[in-house]
Amino acid sequence: MRTKQAKVRETTPDSKHGSVVVAKLINQSMLSGKKTVAQKHVYQALDLVAKKTGKKPIEILEETLRNIAPQMEVRSRRVGGASYQVPMPVRSRRGTSLALRWLVAEANKRSNAQYHTYAEKLAAEMLDALANTGGAIDKKMTSHRMAEANKAFSHFRW
Repeated sequence: MRTKQAKVRETTPDSKHGSVVVAKLINQSMLSGKKTVAQKHVYQALDLVAKKTGKKPIEILEETLRNIAPQMEVRSRRVGGASYQVPMPVRSRRGTSLALRWLVAEANKRSNAQYHTYAEKLAAEMLDALANTGGAIDKKMTSHRMAEANKAFSHFRW
């Protein structure tokens, strides 16, 4: 266990939109430290989604993350030699980071045959999340189902 609480580092907003959420999406999408490549792809994806929906890119991203972010998750808790999956509410900061992680992971899973660039994959996953479909929404639903199935152990919450 930690002796002190870990300090939360502030993320600097991105240069184009001035949004911390976009900056976190860029950082999550980045491969091998190539930030400018990740920026290019994320900005293209936001432009594609904005063109298809007719809304502002930041509003679309925030709505997407609200749809993906889970409200409940299970965490392991050891009680008397047995480990229980205890359902816990998800804090907003963790919910956002899980939503970003799931969005990027599911965009990467999409087939290369249908989409040519990562920007197209990310845009398609965002549009699916806006419609409450897609892989990221499936992960959220799986998290909620696990929490619901283990509701009997909720009294082990700490």
